[in-house]
Amino acid sequence: MSLNTVAINQRMDKFDGHASVWLFGYGSLIFKADFPFIERRPASITGWTRRFWQGSHDHRGTASAPGRVVTLAPEPGAVCHGMAYLVTPEEFAHLDYREKNGYLRLATDIRFEDGSSIEGLVYIATHENAAYLGPASERDIALQIARARGPSGPNSEYLLELAKALRELGKFDAHVAEIEKHLLAFQAEA
Repeated sequence: MSLNTVAINQRMDKFDGHASVWLFGYGSLIFKADFPFIERRPASITGWTRRFWQGSHDHRGTASAPGRVVTLAPEPGAVCHGMAYLVTPEEFAHLDYREKNGYLRLATDIRFEDGSSIEGLVYIATHENAAYLGPASERDIALQIARARGPSGPNSEYLLELAKALRELGKFDAHVAEIEKHLLAFQAEA
């Protein structure tokens, strides 16, 4: 699959005709909502785990030195915590462009903290996209993040903002925390 997924996402018609749709964010969408939204609520999805396995060639890295950003990997029984936004379908054009580096819009059940749930959408970069980097040790991921920088700034900023946002939500993510620990150790040595 191409690095640019805008055209693929524009063909998703599941929510056509809806006045609003819930969008689940689990990475930068938790701490950087650069789009208008009607409502914002902490939420989670099940069966997925957050992983720094997606390359960022357009935001937090470059084509020659990609950064690493999060995507979701399937994991039975896992719960991924994040933030849900109620948006109008007019926001899809902006979101498709923002998530164009390998992410696909998928329908998912979103659960809110009050126990209610609704079908919404999430952007996931699968192993089939050209920017997918795949698994690595948390130390190696942190080293790559420490070195990467792109048009949206240093990759380390993305990791640190995500870790901070998860703490503010009161949600622990062992993968993110371990990478953050290694990154902070690298920064202290520099």
